[in-house]
Amino acid sequence: MQRHLLITSTAMAVALAVGSGPALAQDVPEERLEAAERWIDDEFQPSVLSREEQLQEMEWFIQASEPFRGMEINVVAEAIPTHDYEAEVLTEAFEEITGIRVNMQIIGEGDLVQALQTQLQTGRNIYDMYVNDADLIGMHFRLGETVDLDEWMAGEAADITNPMLDIEDFIGRASAKGPDGTLWQLPDQQFANLYWFRKDWFDREDLQEQFRDIYGYDLGVPVNWSAYEDIAEFFSVHVQEIDGERIYGHMDYGKRAPDLGWRMTDAWLSMAGAADVGLPNGVPVDEWGIRMEEGTCNPVGASVSRGGATNSPAAVYAIRKWDEWLDKYAPPGAADLDFYQSLPALSQGNVAQQIFWYTAFTASMVAPREEGNNTVDEDGYPLWRMAPSPHGPYWKEGMQRGYQDVGSWTLLHMTPLERRKAGWLFAQFAGSKTVDLKKSHVGLTFVRDSTIRHESFTERAPRLGGLIEFYRSPDRHSWTDTGVNVPDYPRLAQLWWQQIGDVTAGTFTPQEAMDRLAGEMDELMARMQAADEAGDTYSGCGPRLNEPRDEAYWLERDGAPWAKLDNEKPQGETVAYEELIKRWTDAQD
Repeated sequence: MQRHLLITSTAMAVALAVGSGPALAQDVPEERLEAAERWIDDEFQPSVLSREEQLQEMEWFIQASEPFRGMEINVVAEAIPTHDYEAEVLTEAFEEITGIRVNMQIIGEGDLVQALQTQLQTGRNIYDMYVNDADLIGMHFRLGETVDLDEWMAGEAADITNPMLDIEDFIGRASAKGPDGTLWQLPDQQFANLYWFRKDWFDREDLQEQFRDIYGYDLGVPVNWSAYEDIAEFFSVHVQEIDGERIYGHMDYGKRAPDLGWRMTDAWLSMAGAADVGLPNGVPVDEWGIRMEEGTCNPVGASVSRGGATNSPAAVYAIRKWDEWLDKYAPPGAADLDFYQSLPALSQGNVAQQIFWYTAFTASMVAPREEGNNTVDEDGYPLWRMAPSPHGPYWKEGMQRGYQDVGSWTLLHMTPLERRKAGWLFAQFAGSKTVDLKKSHVGLTFVRDSTIRHESFTERAPRLGGLIEFYRSPDRHSWTDTGVNVPDYPRLAQLWWQQIGDVTAGTFTPQEAMDRLAGEMDELMARMQAADEAGDTYSGCGPRLNEPRDEAYWLERDGAPWAKLDNEKPQGETVAYEELIKRWTDAQD
């Protein structure tokens, strides 16, 4: 038996609004509709859509997928709870509803970037679609191997682009656009690196009094790195124990591995103040320290001698503080942990604060006590809170405040067209309004504004430690991902962890390591320049390096690279968490 697709005036209005052409009107297999109804009722609740609207959207997917029914495609994403949910739940739902089988592999971020790089270099189709960070936007718009989604949706994929997709609802779409505003990737999950702290400890009157006696100001959310350092010392050195347990004032990681690189490129230098003023990224010098003059698409250098800031005083200060705090104030063995090992370690409950904490791990930090999470109370409410990251002494108003990951679906021209189309359908399904609210409740990595505003998150907000307040506030716009100055993320990123790993090993000082890093970045960009000039490898937007000059020429000018400060530890400054939350709430977008 067949059931006819009904398109309401609301759905038609949405279709016309996004320019997807007339609504489809075909017969829909009964078993597919029954599967859609079952998934909507049993899994995809709550939703920002009504049940009728959810059925309309799923009916569209059933019809649009008809030419691809029976296909099997391969996609890949990094290991976070959101992607686990997609791989374990959404692929099954998608297959039952559309008949397309999706093998979704979950791997480490470093392995994912390597696979993407290999596919680009060899032309061999390893995966049909990648969820890779919008950090790679500088590479995607330059190489010419990535599908322009604006052109794709208006052309080859017009008949398989969901009329209810609503691109304007995606909060991370700016991160997935090139300098000319072209959309290259579709956001799938998004998370920020914020400050995390044990509010229950900070609220103790005895600790507040002790801190004030030692440091002369109030214990609270640190506004600058000076205060963060004081608080780290306070808990590690002066408090030492709470309820008979040894506690520490800082948590981080330092294992020599690829994730140590993104620990630094994820705006750590910018948080210290190494970049220029400007959002989403500093102009002309970005958070990697790469200089690209405004109005151009050609990076001109990373070294201070070429006008960059990778080895500038602010960048060296940032690396020195990371290494110093890791050694002095973090739990034993933290320097040997990687990204995946360090962040869940907070649930042990022996750390007072963390300056660089990804909200992607909120889901694990709200797990119940019976699952080994010692940072929630008996009723499941967090004993911790998240807040804006403090900034270093070189930071200035109007600079990027921190990093925000925007993991995005990416299509490559080398992938066969039919496989690309089937992948595009799954990407839209995984981020559809029917699905997104439930997915966001599981993974807590938001991509849609409508999801963030939903009443179910208003009700849940007290259990999420400030996450909802942050994402509803204008502050979220000051946390951005790697920008367009970085011409080839995979090739340049692998230089970072190797050089910075030498700092924790004691092989090189922070200055020596950053000098070597900046030099290697310039050498690599010189090769990119030669390739672009010879064969248009980077579409004419490859590097065009400045000739080296005396560093004083650049350090004496206005803007980055900034000259060394006489005092890199100004007076510590804090703010009461309640005041901060009120500011977020009062200023909600």
